[in-house]
Amino acid sequence: MKDINKSTKNNSRRNFIKASTTAVAGFYIVPRHVLGGPGFKAPSDKLRIAGIGAGGKGGSDIRSFHKSGNAEIVALCDVDPERASGSIKAFPKAKFYADYREMLEKEGNSIDAVSVSTPDHNHAVQALMAMKMGKHVYVQKPLTHTIQEARILTQAAEKYKLVTQMGNQGSSGDGVRQMREWYAAGLIGEATKVECWTNRPVWPQGVPWPGETGKKAPKNLDWDLWLGTAEQMGYVENLHPFNWRGWWEFGTGALGDMACHIMEPAFRTLDLGYPTGAECSVGAVYTGEFKNGYFPKSCPPSSHITLGFDKPNGGNLEFHWMDGGIQPSRPEELGPNEQMGDGGNGVIIEGTRGKMMCSTYGINPKLLPSSINDSVNVAPTLPRVEGGIDGHYAQWVNACIAGHGSKEYNELSSPFSIAGPLTESVLMGNLAIKSYNVREEKADGKGYNYPGRDIKLLWDGENMKVTNFEPANQFVSKDYRAGFELPKV
Repeated sequence: MKDINKSTKNNSRRNFIKASTTAVAGFYIVPRHVLGGPGFKAPSDKLRIAGIGAGGKGGSDIRSFHKSGNAEIVALCDVDPERASGSIKAFPKAKFYADYREMLEKEGNSIDAVSVSTPDHNHAVQALMAMKMGKHVYVQKPLTHTIQEARILTQAAEKYKLVTQMGNQGSSGDGVRQMREWYAAGLIGEATKVECWTNRPVWPQGVPWPGETGKKAPKNLDWDLWLGTAEQMGYVENLHPFNWRGWWEFGTGALGDMACHIMEPAFRTLDLGYPTGAECSVGAVYTGEFKNGYFPKSCPPSSHITLGFDKPNGGNLEFHWMDGGIQPSRPEELGPNEQMGDGGNGVIIEGTRGKMMCSTYGINPKLLPSSINDSVNVAPTLPRVEGGIDGHYAQWVNACIAGHGSKEYNELSSPFSIAGPLTESVLMGNLAIKSYNVREEKADGKGYNYPGRDIKLLWDGENMKVTNFEPANQFVSKDYRAGFELPKV
């Protein structure tokens, strides 16, 4: 399967074997299930996957693909072989690389699909290089680092007719589907407000940039490849493998880390598109008496973002996001000793007739007050994913084998056609936060003005442009370091 851009070739190897076995069954060809025993699946029937990012979450993703029984891990790539050692041991036949570009160039004819699980800033360049080669892709959340990248990957998926999936596995759970069915049945009426919250970040944010110390990167880490698209700089401690999430150069903060899990149930239930506006407030960090710290390279310690969406029947929907431990007020329908969401995270959708609530990933959906749930019986109308949340990986694998446009493809939980607009909405919140930190020196040289604060950004989603505050538009896209540019579609 060297070229999978065309749906007619997506299962060519499998179909060839099936046709060959049938055509000559009366002669001396022994069926492979006889050779391999019951349940045997020939390697030619399996999806050949290369993993970019093979440690941490990347390693977990790769194991989940393999667990489906329909995938073969043929190549691994990681800038830190020590961290990827578990995957290297688990898949000894997979060729290992440090540079994703080298892996794709050398192994292009040996792979059908690519998994991307790296720091946020490198998602788009790695995924798009694979997509331009005709490879199906699975990309961890958030899909991309910038709004423009999310739009480009969404368009590329359709242009190249590829099977895509974002790693927000909750989208394959039964909970999200039940909420969609409840809403379609009119149990809470028309939605008027959404509130989402998380206890993240659980890494440093709202702190000064540590800068270079002159120390060399550990021998197990290829620092230049880890930087990827980011600006060239000397080694900075405590970014790899986890704390990069709190720095704009590499991550997308608490919002990017969790919103694709937590905002998704409401986004899908209400069938939302691009937001129409965004505003925010962020937690302040004081470094002295009445001295407010200014740390524009760091994501804030906490934030409250309000997005606006057009409702199908007219009017505007308020969509609230809170992180850093900030939570909405408890609904009056919730008992005093009942847990709100899962404690640290949750979603509440308020409608004209009632409310519903769920935890992270859409788990444990319930109508409020809880006492009415036992008496509600809405027949399922949406297909369930086999294995639920855990089936998210096999769903993508099987859709890749079936091909673009297949039944399996059409039932994907988070293809880029859905994940792209969701990611754009998530990153619109970060655009508001970055605009909050835009400052201009006062005319007298004494202090600064912050023109991006205490305003509402108006968003032209179709054209990816803020229409009332031009400085905000610098955050829609980004620059790329030489050698790590975003491929053209």
